[in-house]
Amino acid sequence: MKNNFYFNKSLANIHSKPSSKSEVISQILYGEKFLVIKKIKNWIKIKALYDNYIGFIKLDKFQDKFSPKYKIFKIKSHVYKKSKNKFLKTGKYLFFSSGISILNESENYFEFEKNQWIKKKDTKQINFKDENFIKIFKQFLNTKYLWGGKSRDGIDCSALLQIYFKFNNKFFPRDTKDQIRYCRKNNRDELRKGDIIFWKGHVGICINNKNFIHAYGPRKKVLIMPTQKTIKLIEKTAKLEIKKVSNVYSY
Repeated sequence: MKNNFYFNKSLANIHSKPSSKSEVISQILYGEKFLVIKKIKNWIKIKALYDNYIGFIKLDKFQDKFSPKYKIFKIKSHVYKKSKNKFLKTGKYLFFSSGISILNESENYFEFEKNQWIKKKDTKQINFKDENFIKIFKQFLNTKYLWGGKSRDGIDCSALLQIYFKFNNKFFPRDTKDQIRYCRKNNRDELRKGDIIFWKGHVGICINNKNFIHAYGPRKKVLIMPTQKTIKLIEKTAKLEIKKVSNVYSY
């Protein structure tokens, strides 16, 4: 078995152990490159090469040759099949920041696998950057909170932050504890637009000097809340104080 592959399914859970019953610690998206560390029965231990995240996924047939030219810009993009010159929706999707290669194209669609098509308007070129973080985060509003999730079908607080950087082709760690170590501390007291607020095990970002967006476990979704009320609520309910404040524009 070769070492390096690209994930070629819409989405899969990364588990802490080679078992479906073990904790889901993250997910892997279509087009992500990974290193196979070892095989254990019908599981493989992998390192996701974007963020060096290690865990287990089920063994399958994966691509070893892949050159992504575009990435998904829509939060959740329908996959189509072509039949008699008509494009029909399948029950499949690709998610925001997934990378795709192009086999063929029509006026409005890209074929990224054999008879698997995606709308051109749902994509951007692979080197495209969009640093309007508010627009990107707001796409995830009301997405359900899911521990280990990183898509429109479910996302956690650290993945909400990380997916913005991933889309912009910038490294950013997966877990909050690693993000805290990685990020530079602000040297000011007042909170501003773009400020990333870290607690132990939680993170979110200020969309202005009054409001804050985060994937909030107790409310079970991504939502916007008043910043100061959120700080007091987390201090009261979780007994947590702010560990660090950084800023999205610093990276």
